[in-house]
Amino acid sequence: MFEIKKLEKEDIPKVIAFERELRKQEPDTYYWEPDETYRKQLELSFDDPRFNTALSFLALRDNKVIGRIDASLISSRSDAACFSAYLDWICVLKSERHGQVAQALLRELRAACKERGAGVLIALAANNEEAQRFYQHVEGASMHDTGVWMDV
Repeated sequence: MFEIKKLEKEDIPKVIAFERELRKQEPDTYYWEPDETYRKQLELSFDDPRFNTALSFLALRDNKVIGRIDASLISSRSDAACFSAYLDWICVLKSERHGQVAQALLRELRAACKERGAGVLIALAANNEEAQRFYQHVEGASMHDTGVWMDV
């Protein structure tokens, strides 16, 4: 069995271990290393007001991170009644996939979004078969549009 919990500053060493294990299991997918700079940036994010709208949860088994989900609440004046959230990342160790971990993380995130007043959760699905299949089976989800990434 596993548990879902909110990511807290004291979880950073477990997150770093998760990131390293993720790269061992999928070396052709993740290209940057969770180095000391990343650890410091993650630590600083807990005191940085830019992260006040961040929602991050971990899935843990035996006190080790096996999955992570990160999102941010967003609001726009284009539709002042619409308060949305953007799903930035959901990842489960390859060895832990197909055990309902991603679904549990997504349920927890959706509940947190609803509690904060968000009416929709927007995600850019990775362009691989496994990710596409996952999102096609998420209850209450539908595929729309195509994501565009623009440098600023």
